[in-house]
Parts: sequence; structure tokens; C-alpha cells
Amino acid sequence: MSGFFRRLGAIPWRSIAGEAFHRAFLVAQAFCAIHVVDHHLCSLAIVRGPSMLPAMNLAGDVVAVDRVSVRLGRVEPGDVVLMISPEDPRKAVAKRVVGMGGDSVTYLVDPGNSDATKTVVVPQDHVWVQGDNIYASRDSRQFGAVPYGLITGKIFCRVWPLEGFGLIDSNQSR
Repeated sequence: MSGFFRRLGAIPWRSIAGEAFHRAFLVAQAFCAIHVVDHHLCSLAIVRGPSMLPAMNLAGDVVAVDRVSVRLGRVEPGDVVLMISPEDPRKAVAKRVVGMGGDSVTYLVDPGNSDATKTVVVPQDHVWVQGDNIYASRDSRQFGAVPYGLITGKIFCRVWPLEGFGLIDSNQSR
């Protein structure tokens, strides 16, 4: 048994522990870098549902989201944004910005049943958002102007499916 303890004592425990600590620290740094990039610079999101047809697929698209533009106030009418749903804060939704604070927006009240329109002025620090498919979208027509602070990012590129890969057109006609 004393040979076992002698061999056990000959193992360089300090260098092994130091190397393990160093590697664990590198992994922690990598996770911190990933977090900063994902939450503050650029991230990926899955967008699915009928409200953004034809710009986005019903079955779902993986899109790249620019998180910096929102912080710098570089969101404009025509941009597709990812935002926290005003109806369910646990849910993220993608909509197109139609008007900014101070803009006058005219929209169809019930597009499936009548041609009646309504005009509203968007309050300061708010945006008016609508889905591209006005027949199947819950948007500012139902819940009103959205506080600018609910916008989490600007969608700029479709990543998946590959046949749809490319920049999102901010001037797409609706």
C-alpha cells in the first residue's frame, strides 16, 4: 500500500489543478463573450407565423438581428424589428415599422370586411408596427402604438432556409 501512496504523492497535483482552473476560466470567458455578442451586438432568432408573409416564411425563418441600431435610434419606417409583444411579454414578435413618434398613420380598420380607414398620430417615443400580411396579423391596429423600448433588435438578414438567404428588404411594398 505504501507504493500506492508514493505514486499518488508523485503526481503533480498543483500543475493539474492550475491547468484545470485555467481551462475553466477560458470557458467562462467564452460564455461571457457569447452573451455580450448575443444580447448587445447581433443574434439569431426564429420568426414563424403568418403575420409577416410574404417577407418571411410561415413555417419559420432563422434571421439575424442587429441589436446596436435600436440603441442608437436607427430604426426607421420600413424596417422589420424584433420586439417584445405588448400583449404577452414572454413572447417576441417580428413586425414592420410603419410610423415613428409624431408620424400620422392611416390604416384599414378591418381589412377583411370593409375599406374603412382610421388615421392616428403616433405618440413620441412610440412606433406603429404592422405585419406585412394585414389579414393575419395582430399588430398596432389592435394594441395601438408600441413604446420604442419594447424593440429589441432590427432584423436585417434571413439566414435559413438557404434558398431565402439574404438581406431583408426594408422597402417591401405592403
